[in-house]
Amino acid sequence: MPRRIREQQIIDVAVQVFARRGYHPASVDEIAELAGISKPMVYLYLDSKEGLFLACLRREAERLVAAFQGAARDVRTPELRLWAGLSAFFAFVAEHRDSWVVLHRQASQLSEAITAEVAQARRAVMAEVAGLVRDGIGEAPGPVPVADEEADFVAHALVGAADSLTDWMERHPGESPERVTRRLMNMVWVGMRNVLAGEVWAPPADSGVPGPAASAGTPGTSGAPRAPADPDRSVQG
Repeated sequence: MPRRIREQQIIDVAVQVFARRGYHPASVDEIAELAGISKPMVYLYLDSKEGLFLACLRREAERLVAAFQGAARDVRTPELRLWAGLSAFFAFVAEHRDSWVVLHRQASQLSEAITAEVAQARRAVMAEVAGLVRDGIGEAPGPVPVADEEADFVAHALVGAADSLTDWMERHPGESPERVTRRLMNMVWVGMRNVLAGEVWAPPADSGVPGPAASAGTPGTSGAPRAPADPDRSVQG
């Protein structure tokens, strides 16, 4: 059997074992047995237990980024590309729970090399999201220019929210990836669109809360509250 195929089989098994048992309790003996290969061969292919975990981490991170990119490719607007990419992200987490446990829950608690690999994977996802946010800002017809720093801020907020929502999805198994994406887009993209249209929130002058007052002529948010958004409504329009 070609080495590349054998390595992928070992990684397939290792992802399941690491996800089920955790990094430290997981045994290379068990991984080798389930993969139908000797323990020395695992070390020959992947060097060490840490090397095996890093191989799992790299492959699953590449799969996640590829799912995001593939879904967003050839979609006509940045808004819809972001929607497609986030939908693919949540679908990946729902369909590859073992992969997400390895990527999200375990890796950040381990060695410096593993932590660095996680940071690199996160930067790759962040770059994809930030690019779509910048494209959306650049194509927006609104009168307010938004700096790259704001796009970076939105991208970090969006990725952080998506990370956190994966745990929320596990506690709410009835929520589909599509619905979770729709709700997140309503929270973030609609708000960003309002900013681009010139609407900026600030605490009312008589609130007693320190902070900049809303500029003259800028719509505020201290009036009557709006009706809650229906998460199943389209964010377009």
